[in-house]
Amino acid sequence: MKIFTFDTTLRDGSQGESISFSLEDKLLIAQMLDELGIDYIEGGWPSSNPKDKEFFVKARELKLHHAKLTAFGSTRTAKNTVQTDPSVLGLIETGTPVVSIFGKSWELHTRRALGVTEEQNLQLISETVRFLKEHGKEVVYDAEHFFDGYNANKDFALRTLEAAQKAGADVLCLCDTNGGTLPGRIAEVVAEVRRRFDGIIGIHTHNDSDVAVANTLAAVEQGATHVQGCINGYGERCGNANLCSIIANLELKMGYQVIGPEKLAHLSSLARSIADVANLTPRGDQPFVGKSAFAHKGGIHVSAILKDSATYEHIAPGAVGNSQRVLVSDLSGQSNILYMLKQRGLEERLSEEGRRELLQRIKQMEFLGYELESAEGTFELLVHEALHPETHFFSVKHYEVTTKVTEGGRSSSTASVTVEHENRIHTTTAVGEGPVHALDLCLRKCVSSLYPHLTQASLTDYKVRVLDSRSNTAAKVRVLVQWAHDGGKSWSTVGVSTNIIEASWKALLDGARLDLIRLSQKNTPTEIAVGEQP
Repeated sequence: MKIFTFDTTLRDGSQGESISFSLEDKLLIAQMLDELGIDYIEGGWPSSNPKDKEFFVKARELKLHHAKLTAFGSTRTAKNTVQTDPSVLGLIETGTPVVSIFGKSWELHTRRALGVTEEQNLQLISETVRFLKEHGKEVVYDAEHFFDGYNANKDFALRTLEAAQKAGADVLCLCDTNGGTLPGRIAEVVAEVRRRFDGIIGIHTHNDSDVAVANTLAAVEQGATHVQGCINGYGERCGNANLCSIIANLELKMGYQVIGPEKLAHLSSLARSIADVANLTPRGDQPFVGKSAFAHKGGIHVSAILKDSATYEHIAPGAVGNSQRVLVSDLSGQSNILYMLKQRGLEERLSEEGRRELLQRIKQMEFLGYELESAEGTFELLVHEALHPETHFFSVKHYEVTTKVTEGGRSSSTASVTVEHENRIHTTTAVGEGPVHALDLCLRKCVSSLYPHLTQASLTDYKVRVLDSRSNTAAKVRVLVQWAHDGGKSWSTVGVSTNIIEASWKALLDGARLDLIRLSQKNTPTEIAVGEQP
């Protein structure tokens, strides 16, 4: 059975805190959603703001291959006729094949918000739907606050649906607008609506009780075939139903046809791309598409998935375009280490005793505050040191950094680094915007003088985490530095200390050493050394 998807990321999702899509963002996301195979894309409310109005003008240039672009609005207001209501006329002017309008299903809103009688509310609904149908629109009727209205006055709530359907509405969408209804009640009410009404029944839920996805699936089980939601669960307050989880569950767990397995394999990349456009960090623990959705940390778990991934994975990660990850931490066993070595093709090069020693070193580092699951670069460095303890590019003899503030309030930092290389001492200084920047420049300058062919990575992110807030300004901190080469894959290194400068220095130093190691694996030593082999 086909289940139709209705995405409202660009409208309801944009009402979430910290989300502000530009016009260009909205056009880009609409194109992405179409490529995924979404059936309806709700672009916004054209009468509510200039950006949404302009979106529908620009959207006419989009080449959508599957999705139907949908404009959102309300029923006419009580003071206007349907022929003169600006909001209704604005829907027609968009030129979209589909419009979605909301009307009141709860007598509390009818009396308090609109200030009209129940009969007048029914008239607003029926006249608006009929007018839009007369103008050739496919009409999705959103029964706002339907479940609260049903609980307060069942007969009135059902009469609002009847008014919309008799006027020609193509979809009756039941909305849990306040997000307070639980799955059992959703199922009861949807089943009753399904018994009373033919045609397409839709479901639109909010996540205020943390059951929006469950509510949507319960509605589908009772006959709803039109599901609304937002990518990544974006939306007002606690968000809308997460359309990523809905699609994956419907396709993989319940056997419905939604977007198909080929497009489903792009779900994770779409979720992350839209998070990037929204300038939000993707939720690592998001089901199906999150970075941690198929991440394994406990040694027993890892040992099992190496034999059969189904032991601790409810689906194959690739079905949604995700991938399995094994984390290394103080909870690790030798299976974790073996898995990470296999990923790098090194499983045969480190003995069982070597793996045991590496594991103990990692556990000690984690005890001190290191977090290697987020610092794969530091883990790679540890593996190399275990494999090649004789490798020694340079040693740091001394480093220092000072910061000066002028009378005008401007500051600058000067760093000095002294290293030993082949029994010779090299000292370098550099000036930076701050102490970490000065140390980074100084270290790069010094290492480059020893290894001029080194292609240095760029620092792309810098994070500081306080590990023991009870110690106040004397607290131990963890510094995570992210690196990347132009157009290449990124990686992170980590440092820990009660001194934030020292923690930063450790992370910077690991980054430089790892860069040298990677280069040495690609080239002969004479190609990277100055004059003689390192």
